[in-house]
Amino acid sequence: MLAGIGLLFGGGELFVQGSVALALIFGIPELVIGLTVVALGTCAPELFVSVSSVLKGSDALAMSNVVGSNIFNVMVVLGSSALVLPLRVESRLVRRDVPLLLAVSAAVWGMASAGRVTWQAGVALLIALVINSVWEIRTAREEPDGMVEAEPQINSETANGGWIKACIRLLLGILLLTVGSSQLVKGASDAASLLGVSETVIGLTIVSAGTSMPELFTSLVAALRGRTDLAIGNVVGSSLLNQLLVLSSCALISGGAGLQVDRLIIERDLPVMVLTTLACMPIFWTKGRISRLEGGILVGLYVFYVIDQVLPRTLPTWQDGFRLTMLCIVLPIVLVMIVLQALLYWRQLRRERITHRVD
Repeated sequence: MLAGIGLLFGGGELFVQGSVALALIFGIPELVIGLTVVALGTCAPELFVSVSSVLKGSDALAMSNVVGSNIFNVMVVLGSSALVLPLRVESRLVRRDVPLLLAVSAAVWGMASAGRVTWQAGVALLIALVINSVWEIRTAREEPDGMVEAEPQINSETANGGWIKACIRLLLGILLLTVGSSQLVKGASDAASLLGVSETVIGLTIVSAGTSMPELFTSLVAALRGRTDLAIGNVVGSSLLNQLLVLSSCALISGGAGLQVDRLIIERDLPVMVLTTLACMPIFWTKGRISRLEGGILVGLYVFYVIDQVLPRTLPTWQDGFRLTMLCIVLPIVLVMIVLQALLYWRQLRRERITHRVD
């Protein structure tokens, strides 16, 4: 599995380099490249792994990879980035992108509630992806101040290297992604058999964390460089593509039978995915930033989530007590902390408005 993750990481990097170079050679604007090609490159590991899983008949691994990656993105990628540097939240994220992610996540939960994601649902998700991509490009063009930030830093030497070199990078990237995804799926299946756990558990933990490494590295580097907007945007954009592109592709490939969804994912993990996105709303509202405390809370909650995954196998008698503690003690404390921070922030805003009126 580690070899597969390494191949996926290298393949994704080559895929982005080759695609960007070809796009520049054919005169595609850098803004469009940043919003489409580069975004696609970050979710390429999830796409190849999930599609490879469906082709091999491992629907559980494909679905759990999508859901697990989204949970990992919000809790670990976003939380770790905030631990490095408190993240400033752009108003557009609160107004449009996060609500859109929440709506898509809830819709996917609804689509999967019958035990499968049909090809018709896949078509609907794909149409939503096209509409969202067009809207992203149009709104970015209408915001001159945001165009520079939206454009990726592209190496001019890559663009001038010729279309042959670009094609070689692209094809080599696709080859590494294909081989890496196949190795990771095989390794995940072997690990599930060896450990005596389901492919769903492996997909929700090890596989999803492995395929999300590009997002984690990208966001951490962005946070270290002070580009907190890029760190958050990477998480939201990748989570959207996981559902609109990766899940739709798997559903379409599954054909008439549809992508089968494990009952445990419907009852536990899809609600967790929706709730983690919902929890971002009040966090984003507190002073327009994600503090180190809030980042630590997100990472801590993911640790509890993983523990809940492995307890049935390691310490089955502890699971009921652990879940009761989480539901009755840990989660209420976290919710109270988030609500209190939001109330304190709104109180501060109210005082500032009153002071401004008096002046």
